[in-house]
Amino acid sequence: MTVEEISSYLREYNGRPLTFMEVCGSHTAAIAKFGIKEILSDKIRLISGPGCPVCVTPSAYIDRLIALAKEPDTCVVTFGDMLRVPGSTQSLSEAKGEGAKVAMVYSPMDMLPLAKEHPEITYVFAAVGFETTAPVYTLLLEEAIREEMKNIRLLTALKTMPKAIEWLLTEGAKLDGFLAPGHVCAVTGSSYFDELAARYQIPFAVSGFGDVELLTAIYGLVRMAEQGENTVKNFYPSVVERQGNTIAGEKMKTFFEPCDAVWRGMGMIPGSGLCLREEYKQFDAGSAGLIVDKKRNLGCCCGKILMGRMEPKDCPLFGKACTPGNPQGACMVSYEGSCYQHFTNG
Repeated sequence: MTVEEISSYLREYNGRPLTFMEVCGSHTAAIAKFGIKEILSDKIRLISGPGCPVCVTPSAYIDRLIALAKEPDTCVVTFGDMLRVPGSTQSLSEAKGEGAKVAMVYSPMDMLPLAKEHPEITYVFAAVGFETTAPVYTLLLEEAIREEMKNIRLLTALKTMPKAIEWLLTEGAKLDGFLAPGHVCAVTGSSYFDELAARYQIPFAVSGFGDVELLTAIYGLVRMAEQGENTVKNFYPSVVERQGNTIAGEKMKTFFEPCDAVWRGMGMIPGSGLCLREEYKQFDAGSAGLIVDKKRNLGCCCGKILMGRMEPKDCPLFGKACTPGNPQGACMVSYEGSCYQHFTNG
């Protein structure tokens, strides 16, 4: 089918109401950027899921980073969007304004020259992300081992997608299909979601991030839902293979192992995290036990929004007390956050 035919089909669809979840924050941003929802039939609903790594990072993790940044001879290194994520009392940016040592970088590898130049300082990287970013941390650790660097640490808050999706489904999420994260599948392969599709009898469409790629994947989901085809289909073949990047996968298994993890607003999800294996614990900055998830503002509905139970506009703080300039929850901080995208792109 042509793009025009796909667009026309999705615009004129008049079958049973369908609700699909995009679990990737980059999909949320792209859908908003391209105005995808505006051309869909009102019987096709897209909702955001817990696929923004910044959004699902619990407050206790931010609190721990702040405590480390205030220790003598310790510097926390992080991506820019992590600076403004609320902890239980303040953000890293606010703590930095009070004298805490925090450095912003664009890649974990940027921490290496800092650590080499200042061996007297321990550098702690805020290692958040999903299966997509975990391989980068393995490269950082390999280089630290090769260079015999003793002043590099990770504070891990790494998450994996299948357990979170399973948790949503067992908690009663009313969904007809998932837009599977293309970046994750580039590492894990499209087969990563086969078991969930079969067990819960629900379709998955692996999608890229362009407008045509998204429309094609949504069309595929509609057709699968109509035909009762509960499988995983790859609509991103230029990047994603069925078995994924086996080299990256092996590196992840070498350094990390599954563990329980807390998701902001969702609580503890067993087996949904990645922690450093015992033989690499010397690089851990105290990641265990970060289970507290206190809201800075009790009115924040970020948890319900991440679970698809509420639209951002329905939160009483949205656009009032909570804006990108004054975020009360993590969903308003990140470019990939549903609240941020609803505020900036309608």
